[in-house]
Amino acid sequence: MTTTPLRRTLTALLLLGPVLALPTLAETAPAWPNKPLRILVGFPGGSTPDLTARAIAEPLSKALGQPVIVENKVGAGGNIAADLVAKSTDGHTLGLMINGNMTIAKILNPKVPYDPLKDLAPISLIGTAPLVLSAPASIAGSAQEVMAQARQAGNQWSYGSPGMGTVAHLGMELLKARAGIDPVHVPYPGNPQIITAMLGGQIQLALLPPALVSAQIKGGKLRAVGITATGRSTLTPDIPSLSEAGVKNFQMEIFNAMAAPASMPAAHIQQLSALVSDIVRAPEMRAKLFHQGWQVVGSSPEGLANRIASDTAALGHIIRSQKIEQP
Repeated sequence: MTTTPLRRTLTALLLLGPVLALPTLAETAPAWPNKPLRILVGFPGGSTPDLTARAIAEPLSKALGQPVIVENKVGAGGNIAADLVAKSTDGHTLGLMINGNMTIAKILNPKVPYDPLKDLAPISLIGTAPLVLSAPASIAGSAQEVMAQARQAGNQWSYGSPGMGTVAHLGMELLKARAGIDPVHVPYPGNPQIITAMLGGQIQLALLPPALVSAQIKGGKLRAVGITATGRSTLTPDIPSLSEAGVKNFQMEIFNAMAAPASMPAAHIQQLSALVSDIVRAPEMRAKLFHQGWQVVGSSPEGLANRIASDTAALGHIIRSQKIEQP
């Protein structure tokens, strides 16, 4: 039987029918995000991670077309929030975290219920900063004289930190070894509470983020002894480094970063990383974060992963060399 053009066309359409009926990948993949996102912060309102999260939330919401809600889950030096992020399965939970939560939490305390290197997915390194060794204004003298007073006071002095394993805690323990001082550690929920305690005379020393302590220093209520860098910082150009005060081989830096559960699809991680990086690098946001005390980075997930690896090695060395253990 002769095959006519019409018959050939009908046959081709019948053969193509199942293929044409298949939905495309774009049609089968659900839109994301399809509900509000949460950014969990492990420190109180007014802390540096909280301020960063709230600065990013609005522009991120506009870019994604969904509300972005910041929730404070305070405790355990930020590890409570980090654990909630690590165990989240809703595909819409993120975390704004500090060094310790993403690096040495498990090294410091094997009982921590999440493993930062396995259970968290890096999104972007947002910003970095040195810390300011701060003291009440009543403690007078040069940086060298303050260190001399601390050595003489021994364990009669105390210092505050936002909790075990935070960079402020590990930095002070390293400073104790480098400077020969011995203040007692007193943990607080966050840096605002540390500043209140210092103003009230309950503690004598603390390593604090520049932006949080600058107003108190300028107002004469607290004093800056030095910053945890080898030289001066553009964030605090008038404050000498602790190296200038005679503390050798001492450098410490905090960072804040965004992470997701390791279970979040890689495509979503890349999407969030590109958006967050663009947001924080924008001139207006860069200036805002600088005012909050951050040198903006806005890295890729790989860039943050590299920083996590280097900080894990450096901070882990402090924990082991100073024999620091979670009580």
